[in-house]
Amino acid sequence: MSFSREEAVARLRSIVETVEAEPMPVPVREVWVFGDVVVGLDPVDRLDVYLAKDLLFDDAPDREDEFAERLGVTGVGKTVSAAWADRFPEHVRANASGHAAPERCLAAHLLDDDEPIHLEVCNTGFEHNVTQRLEGARARDDYTQLLDPRGACLWVDGQDGGVTSEEAFRKLAGGEFVLPTLPAALEMLGMEADEAAEAAETFRDYRADREGATVRGDVV
Repeated sequence: MSFSREEAVARLRSIVETVEAEPMPVPVREVWVFGDVVVGLDPVDRLDVYLAKDLLFDDAPDREDEFAERLGVTGVGKTVSAAWADRFPEHVRANASGHAAPERCLAAHLLDDDEPIHLEVCNTGFEHNVTQRLEGARARDDYTQLLDPRGACLWVDGQDGGVTSEEAFRKLAGGEFVLPTLPAALEMLGMEADEAAEAAETFRDYRADREGATVRGDVV
């Protein structure tokens, strides 16, 4: 399964509209898209979306036991919103230890399991996390952990509500973003040419093996 560019842009639009219109398990501050669709590929084998979120602490801690008994998941009302869980109990997801996982809850709310979409969720902005992930990947010699730096911001939360970048959507639809190849983008972030080429190849191979909706959560 893949998206045409038109389908990918429409799917991104629906994600932004859902984030803006519906309660989320944690507050979402920014929505970005990165990778293939930004550089103008058509079709798009995988759609990459980045959410910058706020951490949620003790939203309704007195209700944690209630949700644990009802849903079999701890941490609801502490790390994800109790009001959200009341409205969308079918989207509550836990990590391996049975504790509510914000990134998995967001993925369950926003994505269908069989969609070729990867969701990145972090408490910091996209550009800052690009450099953090690059440093971590190089330190561990694990280029699968890279975050493709070629991104575009689609939506930002504000005091008076969310602001959608219609210009970014227009450029996505027309394939108008002018961005370098992945190796060149990594060189711009400080990699030598040989390392950048190796990193890009490793990252692409890793990405090609993934199927369906996937999610990763980071705390920086």
